Parts: sequence; C-alpha cells; structure tokens
Amino acid sequence: MDVVDFFSGCGGTSTGLEQAGLQIVLGLDNDPSASATFRANFPNARFIERDIRQISVEALAPLFVGRTRPILFSGCAPCQPFSKQNRHMTSDDPRRTLLAEFERFVDRWLPDFILVENVPGMQRVSEGEDGPLYSFVQFLKQHNYSTSMGVLPALWFGVPQKRDRLILIASKHSAIALPKATHGPGRRPYATVRDWIGDLPRVNAGAVHPRDPDHWAATLSDTNMRRIVATPEGGGRESWPDELWLDCHRGHDGHSDVYGRLAWDRPASGLTTRCISYSNGRFGHPEQHRAITIREAACLQTFPRKYRFVGTASSKAEQVGNAVPPLMARQIGKCFLLHAKKYSLLSPKSVERRTPTRKAALFDGGERCRS
Repeated sequence: MDVVDFFSGCGGTSTGLEQAGLQIVLGLDNDPSASATFRANFPNARFIERDIRQISVEALAPLFVGRTRPILFSGCAPCQPFSKQNRHMTSDDPRRTLLAEFERFVDRWLPDFILVENVPGMQRVSEGEDGPLYSFVQFLKQHNYSTSMGVLPALWFGVPQKRDRLILIASKHSAIALPKATHGPGRRPYATVRDWIGDLPRVNAGAVHPRDPDHWAATLSDTNMRRIVATPEGGGRESWPDELWLDCHRGHDGHSDVYGRLAWDRPASGLTTRCISYSNGRFGHPEQHRAITIREAACLQTFPRKYRFVGTASSKAEQVGNAVPPLMARQIGKCFLLHAKKYSLLSPKSVERRTPTRKAALFDGGERCRS
C-alpha cells in the first residue's frame, strides 16, 4: 500500500505508517525546515514543498499511471486553529480551510483509504453544518466512503505521553473500524518517561552531546536554575521557596505544569511546540537540572533514536511538538493493512516492500518537486 502524506511536517505520520509496512511515495508541506527533515528521513519519497492552495490536483497524476497497489491519502492539517491552547482562534484563520484543500485531491483521485488526524477541538468546532470536519465527512459519504471517527489517547498505543488526537479513517471498499488499544487496563502497561529516555546520556543545561546534535538542552537563567534545583521529580512550583515565585502565579491554580519536572515512572504531559523550554510546560528533566533536549522530546513522541531533524532549535521543537506520534500512526497503519488484506485488496506482489524509482516522471502542474 502506498501513502501520500499531505501536511507531512517532519514525518511523524509517515514514520509510523512505514513502520507498519506501508510505502511512503510522496510528502507535501510548505514549511522549509520540516520539509528538509522529511526529505532527510525519506530519501526515496518524492516531495512537493509548496502551499497546498497553490498546487494543482494533477500534480499527483504520475502516481496513478499504471497503478495496481491501493493508495492512502493522509491529511493531518495544522491543528492550531482548533487547539484549546490557541487563545487567538478566529473563524477567518486561513488554516481552517486546509481540509477543504485536501478534499480537492480526494475528489479528483478517490484514493482507496483516507486518514485525517487533528486535535479534539476540531470536532467541537465542526459540530455545525458549516464546520470543516462536518463538511468533509459529508463529502466522503456522498462518495460512498465508509468512515470511522473518534478521539483516541496516544497512551493506548504505547506512546509515553498524555495526548489525545481526533482520528478519522475512511475506506472506499467496505466498513472500517478504528484500531483497538494495545496498552492500558487489562493490556500492556502504559509506557513511561523512563522507558523512552531513561538510558540517554547526561547533558548539562546549555550543552550538546558530542555524538548527537539533537541531544541539546537550552540554557537556563540563574533564577530558573535555582527553580529547577528546588523542584523534585514530578513536582512543580509548589516546592519553591517564596522568593522564586512569579507574581502572576500567586493565588492562581492554573498552568500548574509550567516550570514542572517530568516523573520517571509516569507518562509525560502532552508535548507542545515549546517542548524544550523549561518555562512553557512540564518539560523539566526528571532529575537533571535542565529542560528536556530535542532528542528526548522526539523520543517521548516515539521517533526513532536516529531520526534526523533539520533547522534551528526552536524549529526542531516545533516540528516535534506538531508531529503525530509514530507509534500511534503505526497502529493506524496496521489497521489499514489488515482491512486491505481482509478484503483481498493486496496482491502478493503489492505486499512486497519496494523502493520507488528515481527515474519516474516528475510531477506536472508547475509544482516544485524533489525526487
């Protein structure tokens, strides 16, 4: 089964789908750093680095010449317009229309399978008939797709992080169901911070490990160093002496995660685009006096240890925070494969792993394409 990853970001969804056994044939994104990261980790996939609103649906035509394998369109559009953490949410945010842009490609090519991922807030925003998700689901039904949708915790799939995602999957062939939990009560225990970063080498605040440029920790001010020293594993500002408190936190119980430390034997809090900043969440290392590194954040998202990130430190943190956890995407990918095998959609030849040829025709329509 082949995959076109729209809004690919740094490749979290593609990583998980590839781990499940799917073939990534094309990525699409307009963020230069995230696009460079994707290309670095998927060198055999084609890539279009451009705003989807400026791309013709015919750009995908080469993928459908002589096609014998089923194809999946993944459309994990930017979630900021629907996130509860976005205090500046407006109905005219242009990113709210990106699902409709994805719909253009679905309408033209009618792929075998569809995956849409976003924050649960998208479901709430889309409850009315004018909502982007509601409109998209109605479009799928009109084109005889069977759909299944729900809010799934990443914890269910071995991700060591409290992170809920809205997942919509669709099949052109028959009824399809969301994947079942693999972790939790009665199953394997939830993964923890220790499971995923406990064996990484020590680094100091402001330092980088000599063998991994992404195992880098941000510098702390003298005051923040005093704060994290005063914070026990899993604790927060409630443990500080009075002189370290900020005036805005006095008499305020909210935002209790900021300036907090992770706990070794519990899942991490949900990572954000500022996941390497000690002052922006529970992103303090459980015992070392620093914020978590880019590599540690990527591990808590379940990226492979050797995954390469491109860009500035802040850009890398944004890429990691925005990514779909690969282990979650892996279980969804397995769900698609099992479904396809059940209905004999995969021929013996199509099940074989293949490397896309670099001699295939480039995409037309004026798009910039990197093979």
